[in-house]
Amino acid sequence: MMSPSSMLSSHLHLPLHSSSSCSRLTTTFFPCFSPIRLATNKTNVMSLSLLSSIRASSSSSAHEISSCLPLPENRVVLGCGAACIDYLATVDSYPNPDDKIRSTSLKIQGGGNAGNALTCAARLGLNPRLISKVADDAQGKGILEELEADGVDTSFFVVSKEGNSPFTYVIVDKETKTRTCIHTPLDPPMMPNELPQSSLLSALESARLVYFDGRLYETALVIGKEATRRNIPILVDAEKKREGLDDLLNLANYVVCSARFPQEWTEAPSIPSALVSMLLRLPNVKFVIVTLGEDGCMMLERSINTSPQLEEMDVDSLLNLLKQSIDGNTVIPTCVSSKVHPIALKRKMFKT
Repeated sequence: MMSPSSMLSSHLHLPLHSSSSCSRLTTTFFPCFSPIRLATNKTNVMSLSLLSSIRASSSSSAHEISSCLPLPENRVVLGCGAACIDYLATVDSYPNPDDKIRSTSLKIQGGGNAGNALTCAARLGLNPRLISKVADDAQGKGILEELEADGVDTSFFVVSKEGNSPFTYVIVDKETKTRTCIHTPLDPPMMPNELPQSSLLSALESARLVYFDGRLYETALVIGKEATRRNIPILVDAEKKREGLDDLLNLANYVVCSARFPQEWTEAPSIPSALVSMLLRLPNVKFVIVTLGEDGCMMLERSINTSPQLEEMDVDSLLNLLKQSIDGNTVIPTCVSSKVHPIALKRKMFKT
C-alpha cells in the first residue's frame, strides 16, 4: 500500500520545434497533453504525458509564442555543447552508392544541439549564455555572428587560432522526409583548462538552468559539478550514447532525449518502460521527455506519493488507453487527461 498524501505533479506545456534538418528551428508545433500518473513504489509516483504535435501556421514564430507566456524576472540560461555550421542540401531522393545527383536547394545556417537550444531560448525571451569553442576561421566567425544576432551571449566561447570549427553536411530527402548528417568535429577539441575558474563562476552567475547536449563532456562535467554545488538545475539533451554522457545524466534534474535513446540506453522493450527505467536509474531526475517526431513527444515525471485506492495498471497498457482518447482531427492545441493509475512495473523486462 502507498502512503496517502497529496501528489506533486504539474502539466508542462512545451512548444516543439521542427525543421527539415537539425538546424535552427523554422516550423513550430504545439503539444497536446495527456497526463498519466504512474506509481513505481510506496513513495514514488510518476506522471506520464503524451504530447501530440499540431502544426501551426507557417507564419508563427517563437517570438509570437513567447509573447503569450509569462517570463520570470531572472531569465539566465547557461548552455555548454556543440555550435556549428550546417550545409543543408535538399534532394528529391537519397542517392545510391556512386550516384551523382543535384540538390533542389542549398541553405547554410547555424546548427548543433546546444546552439539550437540556446537560440530557441533567446527567441522565447530568455537570456542564454553559451560555452563552446570554435576556430578562428570563416565557419567560426559565422557561428558567433549568427548566435549573437539571435541574442545568445557568446562571450564565454573559446576561439582557437588553429584547427577548424565544427560543421555538418545535411542531406534532406524530400521523398522519405528524413535527413542524414555528416559531421566534421571541432579540432582541436575543447578542454576544461580552457575555461578559467573566473569565467566559469561568471557564466554561472544568476543562472536559473544549465543545459548540456552531451558534447564537450569533460568541460561540461566541470560546469555540472559546480552547478550542482550551487543547486542550479541541470537539463541534459541525450541524443545518443556518447562518452561521458552517463556522468552528466547522473547530475541531471531533467532529461530530454531522442526517440531511440531510452531503449538503447536501458534495453527496455518499449519506450514507456524505458522512461520508467531511466527514472529508476537516475534518482535525481524529475522528468524525462522523449521526442517522437511528427507524433510529438512523451514525458514521464517523478512525483511523490499518491492515493492507495487506485487500480494498478501496466504502463504500456495505460499508454494504449490514453492514445485511444486523443482526437486526431483536432486543429487546435488541446489537453486530454487520463485517470490516475498506479503502474505495475515488470522489472525483469528491462535493466534498472
